[in-house]
Amino acid sequence: MPHDPRKTAVLSLANQVFISLLKAADSLTQDVEGLLKEYGLTGTQYNVLRILRGAEPQGLACREVGARMISHDPDMTRLLDRMEKRGLITRERGERDRRVVRARATRAGLALLKKLDDPVRLRHERQFRDVPAAQLKLLAQLLDQLAVRMTR
Repeated sequence: MPHDPRKTAVLSLANQVFISLLKAADSLTQDVEGLLKEYGLTGTQYNVLRILRGAEPQGLACREVGARMISHDPDMTRLLDRMEKRGLITRERGERDRRVVRARATRAGLALLKKLDDPVRLRHERQFRDVPAAQLKLLAQLLDQLAVRMTR
């Protein structure tokens, strides 16, 4: 089969974009993780609290929390165990279906999240301060399109 340089260039560009996305995501994540560590949280725990705050007051089934996570955590049960031990969340079995366990953020968890709202917002603003708003908007649109395509 003859070599098609156009195909190689497209694959090379796709590979380059993939690597650039991973590097950018890692840099941004590490920066925010440093901030969260000052408050005694990991990025994954912060994500759980954000998800549960959005599900107030009824909470969410633990499997739904896992489905909404930004990055997949293979051991959601242990993550939630640690958060429950720290008093950040509660879990209880459903009355109708005892197999369903609902998680809710506690007052302490919500208070911690509220303390983080401004510092996290300011951190993100600092991370993107040198990127014009129009470019950020385009980037957000492109990433959303990519995410939708990947779920098909």
